[in-house]
Amino acid sequence: MQPTALSSEQIASVLKALPDPAFLLTRSGRYAAIFGGADVRYYDEIGFLAGKTMSGLLVPAKAEWFLAEIHKALATRSLHVVEYGLDSEDILEMEGKQPLKASWFEGRVQALDFQVDGEDAVLWVASNITARHQLEAQLRLHSESDELSGLYNRRKLMGTMAEHYQVFLRYRTPTALLIFDIDHFKNINDQFGHLFGDKAIRAAADVCRDELRSTDFPARLGGDEFVVLMPHTSCEQAAPIAERLRLRVAEALLRLGAIGGGGTISGGLSEFLPGDSHAEDALKRADDALYRAKRAGRNRIVSV
Repeated sequence: MQPTALSSEQIASVLKALPDPAFLLTRSGRYAAIFGGADVRYYDEIGFLAGKTMSGLLVPAKAEWFLAEIHKALATRSLHVVEYGLDSEDILEMEGKQPLKASWFEGRVQALDFQVDGEDAVLWVASNITARHQLEAQLRLHSESDELSGLYNRRKLMGTMAEHYQVFLRYRTPTALLIFDIDHFKNINDQFGHLFGDKAIRAAADVCRDELRSTDFPARLGGDEFVVLMPHTSCEQAAPIAERLRLRVAEALLRLGAIGGGGTISGGLSEFLPGDSHAEDALKRADDALYRAKRAGRNRIVSV
C-alpha cells in the first residue's frame, strides 16, 4: 500500500497538533518558524516568537548558551540532546505576558540538510520535563539528607569533602573542618529519653542552618556528631565561627528546658594540609582535637 499523500493544509495541521513545540532556528539564533506546542498543560502561546531573535528575547548569557548549542548541533550533524531551565529572569521583555514559571526542558536538536533564508538551520524540539526534574531533585535531596536533622548525611559529606580536597590540592585553597558533638549526650538520652535526645540533635542542626555562612557545609556524621566543612577558610578564620556556634548551640539546648544546667558542645577544628594523603586526614585531626576538648573539661573548641 502506498503512503497517504497529504495536502499542504493537512501537513500544516499535523505540525500544529504536535504536543511539544518545535523551533526552526538559524545559525544566528533567529526563530524562522514555530510548530506544535499544542499541549496547553505545559506550553503557553509561542507563535509570537516567529521572526524574532534569541539575542532580542533572552538575556545575553542565556542567548549565548542557546547559540552555542545550535552551533554544536550544526558541527556534529547528529542529534544533540540538552537539558536546560528557563524562567522570567531569562527573558528580556515580559511586558504584557504572564511571568514564566521556572521550568525545565529537554531539547533535541538536529541539523537540517538545507538552509533557511541563506543560513544553516536546526530543528529544536523542546519537551517540558519540569515534573521529572523536580522528582529527581527530591530523590537526590532525600538520598543526601539526614532524616532527623535535615542536614546533609555522612555520604554526601564525604563526597563533598573529597571534591574540596581536590580543589585544595590544585589551588591550595584553605578549607577548615569542624567536628563537634553534644556533651554527655548518652546521659541526656538516659535521663530524658530518646525523643528529647532527638530534639537536642534537631536544635543543634537548626543553629547550624541559622548561624553558618551560605558557603559552609554542615552535616550530621552520625549519632550526636556533626561536621562543618568551611571552604575558603583557614583554621584561624574558622575559630570565631566555631566559637559562635558553640555558644548558640548551648543557648538552644538551654531553651529546650529539660536539661537542668543546660547542654553544651565540644569541638575539634582542623584544615587541609599539604602533607595530607586524602580529605579524611583533616577529619581525623579534627576528631583528635575533639577528644582533647573532652579531656580538657568539655564545652570548648580545640584547634590543631
